[in-house]
Amino acid sequence: MGGEVKPAKGLRRHLNSGFVAGFLLVLVTYVIVSQQFAMDTPTAVTSTAPRIDEKESMSKAPVETDDKVRQEWQPKETPKDTSSAVATEELPKIDSTNAKPIENGKVVCSSNGFYSDTCDVDGDVRINGTALSVTLVPASRSSERREWKIQPYPRRTVSGIQEVTVTQLATPGAAAPACTVSHGVPAVVFALGGLTGNYWHDFSDVLVPLFVASRQYGGEVQFLVSNIQPWWLGKYEAIVRRLSRYDAVDLDRDGEVRCFRHVTVGLRMHKEFSVRPELAPGGLTMADFTAFLRDAYALPRAAAAIGVTQSPPQKRPRLVVIRRGHYRKLVNMDEVVRAAEAAGFETAVMAPRFDERVEDVAREVNTFDAMVGVHGAGLTNAAFLPAGAVVIQVVPYGRLERMAKADFGEPVADMGLRYVEYSVAAEESTLLEMLGPEHEVLKDPAAVHRSGWDMVAEYYLGKQDVRINVTRFAPILAQAFHHLRHS
Repeated sequence: MGGEVKPAKGLRRHLNSGFVAGFLLVLVTYVIVSQQFAMDTPTAVTSTAPRIDEKESMSKAPVETDDKVRQEWQPKETPKDTSSAVATEELPKIDSTNAKPIENGKVVCSSNGFYSDTCDVDGDVRINGTALSVTLVPASRSSERREWKIQPYPRRTVSGIQEVTVTQLATPGAAAPACTVSHGVPAVVFALGGLTGNYWHDFSDVLVPLFVASRQYGGEVQFLVSNIQPWWLGKYEAIVRRLSRYDAVDLDRDGEVRCFRHVTVGLRMHKEFSVRPELAPGGLTMADFTAFLRDAYALPRAAAAIGVTQSPPQKRPRLVVIRRGHYRKLVNMDEVVRAAEAAGFETAVMAPRFDERVEDVAREVNTFDAMVGVHGAGLTNAAFLPAGAVVIQVVPYGRLERMAKADFGEPVADMGLRYVEYSVAAEESTLLEMLGPEHEVLKDPAAVHRSGWDMVAEYYLGKQDVRINVTRFAPILAQAFHHLRHS
């Protein structure tokens, strides 16, 4: 195959024009982050088993924009003060289905750790969109009026999202809005905005939780969307239309009072870019989500080319290297491609852009059996790989393994893919030539983390490119090839 870098069919290289704005966002958002982490940095970590363990009480704050809103760990926020004239219920700290039923319905609200708050409302449920209210009307007098405030975006720490008020009335006639439209299907109320508009967050924050919330209804569910983004619904139309057969309602501008028998308010996020089956209806898994994507986009390959040989050449497993347009680039792409071909792969390079049609990216990615990429949003496309494929995440220098594992390592394994992690050494980072070997950023990454996340963002995420030592990287490629050839 020679040493030429071959772009994947139909996909162009792209230099992200939002670099300056994105990097400024890095510096601003990381000011709020105070949680440090320290991880060992092995050359390679391999995983295939799904992870469903509880994660520590941490959340994330954005850093990148177009390519991926980079997130780091931060402490769980103190719950919002939602006190008012009507006592507001404090959500339980663990998921609970022990809410007391009332005549003609019940409200079950829960808090999933540091991520999201949700309410499930059954009975005579009335939604007033312009008031952002969901009201349960009892058939007879209840013991008390109860109220919950729910942010319908899955990350409660994200600002700028309007809350939805969920109210359980005490008496049937107490300020209950009259129905103007009655629906024969359940509803899911959620918000866009927040960190959406970023490829990784689109999946991690909305598409995966929306799949978990609505897949059980087989398309017979109504979406009511606060802060609606028509372009976003258009970008992911194939997914949204497969989950709901009905046009989404612009909740903020809806003049109707819509009545349902069951409403879910808010999307429940289990973990980063993945699903915890024990919390999902019917035990849904991340592998179910990727199978759903293959169906939604009519992707032809459900399984990777495992057991193939090197002869004839067209039967070699295909590997794609993700090219980043700015920071954390692979600066010796040609060498990496030659190394992959020497390991036995047919190799191509992709530089997917945010404004590309998801259908086109999905179909191209599905033709590959393995993927290599430096930590970043491009690895989100692993969701379109066939089952059994291999994903090699190149983790930049600076003790970023914990983040890399949470954002992609565990999700990739949950998808039913083989995950291999390659940690960049100081000698492979362009920070070495930029700063010199005696600079604290090179000598003591743990101290850099202790000093604050602004330096982590500036150097390890924002100023670093990677020059892979292909000799050191060769065993990783051999491991990926061996998996595809002999599993």
